[in-house]
Amino acid sequence: MLLSELDGMVYLCRLDERWTLEFVSQGCRELTGYPPEDLLLNQRLAFADIIHRDDRDRVWRTVNEAMMANQSFALEYRVVRADGSERWVWERGRGLGKGLIHGFIQDITERHQRELKLTEAEQRYRSIFENATEGIFQSTPDGHYLEVNQALARIYGYPNPGEMIASLRDIGQQLYLDCQRREEFVRLMREQRELINFESEVHRRDGTIIWISENAHEVRDGNGELRYYEGTVEDITERKAYEKLIAHQATHDNLTNLPNRTLMLDRIQEGIRLADRDHSGLAVVFVDLDHFKHVNDSLGHNAGDEMIRLIAGRLRRCVRDHDTVARLGGDEFVLLLADTQRGSDQASAAVQRVLQAIQEPCVIGGREYLISCSIGVSLYPGDGQEADTLLKHADLAMYEAKASGRNGFRFFEPGLDHSLVSRMCMEQELRQAAGESRFQLLYQPSFCVESLRLVGAEVLLRWHREGVKRPVMPSSFIPLAEDTGLINTIGSWVLNSACSQLRAWLERGFAVVPLAVNLSARQFQQPGLTDMIGEALRGNDLDPSLLVLEVTESCLAIDEPAFLKTLRELRGMGIAIAMDDFGTGYSNMHSLRTMPLDALKIDRSFITRVELDERDRAIYRAMVAMAQHLHLKVIAEGVESPGQYEFLRTIGCHEVQGFCFSRPLSLGRYEDLLSRDRISLKRVGCG
Repeated sequence: MLLSELDGMVYLCRLDERWTLEFVSQGCRELTGYPPEDLLLNQRLAFADIIHRDDRDRVWRTVNEAMMANQSFALEYRVVRADGSERWVWERGRGLGKGLIHGFIQDITERHQRELKLTEAEQRYRSIFENATEGIFQSTPDGHYLEVNQALARIYGYPNPGEMIASLRDIGQQLYLDCQRREEFVRLMREQRELINFESEVHRRDGTIIWISENAHEVRDGNGELRYYEGTVEDITERKAYEKLIAHQATHDNLTNLPNRTLMLDRIQEGIRLADRDHSGLAVVFVDLDHFKHVNDSLGHNAGDEMIRLIAGRLRRCVRDHDTVARLGGDEFVLLLADTQRGSDQASAAVQRVLQAIQEPCVIGGREYLISCSIGVSLYPGDGQEADTLLKHADLAMYEAKASGRNGFRFFEPGLDHSLVSRMCMEQELRQAAGESRFQLLYQPSFCVESLRLVGAEVLLRWHREGVKRPVMPSSFIPLAEDTGLINTIGSWVLNSACSQLRAWLERGFAVVPLAVNLSARQFQQPGLTDMIGEALRGNDLDPSLLVLEVTESCLAIDEPAFLKTLRELRGMGIAIAMDDFGTGYSNMHSLRTMPLDALKIDRSFITRVELDERDRAIYRAMVAMAQHLHLKVIAEGVESPGQYEFLRTIGCHEVQGFCFSRPLSLGRYEDLLSRDRISLKRVGCG
């Protein structure tokens, strides 16, 4: 009775080739599918017959060796049941003498399958661990590695994981460039239990320094006690180089590597803060080359660029190390001189040095060329309390120097602000034009790089000013419109006109493409901007996907939280958002990280020299690659030659705009293009 309750089979058998059973318990039926009487004394078949043929020799050998050593045995093997299925069994037995063995056999199939799955899972994990391209690690809180994979050893410059683990016994001191980064890692892990994108500089084995990004989490035991940290490491050195390059481009002039307007304004504001602290002053010096346009027209832009670089070098040599020289663009430079008071010999001497340095002959292409400059100076605190004001007053003083015969300088005086009269006249006319909608829309087409199909158009604004034959370009009146608040009225007219025109095209059966409308930073300050745009779409029964809003990073500088909130609302409506003029002025990585974007429009200044300058090509590739990694559409502005187009096509740019394909079109000419849908390849010299 007791034997029948056992989960398995009890047996007594002879040590012969057939394992002849002299006794077998009722557990035989459950184990083998045969009744005990079939196997007893080999009535129907012998027990040896149901042992899997691939395991028989091993079973025979193991049992015989145990009998010869007068020891018990235990082994695992397979049997074939009566229904043909295979089962794994565990057998334990011992000899009784006289050629007899007694023992117990138990079905372990389920356990064996679990162990098999566990082994397979471990093998898969081990394969992933060893073959992953990302570095994988386990480390202790006190700063040494328990396990690393080959990829991590390779990232850190070690030939194999074992040597790396043996060499790095103190991660904080030996690995991180700043040992406090490891302390920060441990602190954050203690607070958050996981880390995402923890970036640090680290030493490789050969002493070189790289950037890494770590993702990690805690591993605790069943009692909640911390065992180790586990995570992955990625080498982001190349990405950091891209970020550094683009961040530098955002604050520096591409041609001279001098600070640009954005950085100069920051430096002036910082200079004001230091002057207030030290009870001193500073001078803002605006330098404009005289008749530089003649240089470009007669010698060409390459010679003009070389002259700008020469002048930049001379200006650097005219100032002290803690002063700043910037290029605003074109032939305009600004110097910021610290510790300078109005009328001081120091300021006058610096300006005289600049005048003399500029007048020295410029040797370009083996020939000497002469040029002069006009200079305007404003002083803090007397001539303004803000960076913009000081820069504007220095600019006004420079124009007075030009009007006085050039090749000289003037300090700012309140009477020089005569331009305010002209500004007031323009403002009055602009207000009247805004009230009467005396504007015109032109359309700058965008084309798919691969197919040259029309895929969109940017709406451009022109003002027809009374008494002026040619339309006034936006650059001449938009800043005034922003300063006076007229930009909201004008912007509303542009948006509603664009939406109304889209509706008209749809009703006439045109296969329309999206229209892009520019929004200025000031427009984001007006209440109800989102409602106004939504009403324009609803009033014309338009799908929001037909509208693209172009913004610049300068919007972040006004009220970043409010701007981003509005931008997300607009994007939530289904409107695409494009960053315009990317790579110039205020551009930085912060804007890409925070703004919800669909596309980047790379500023035209970056395409002008890609056919000639490998550095410009590298910068353009870097910007396109970065945008692609961020899943953003890339639109190139200012494409003017087949060579530029071919370059853009090879690096994966999505769309192009520029005179190479089409100038801004009037309504009628744009409708002709809409009906054609694409332009000829011969148009860009590719056919």
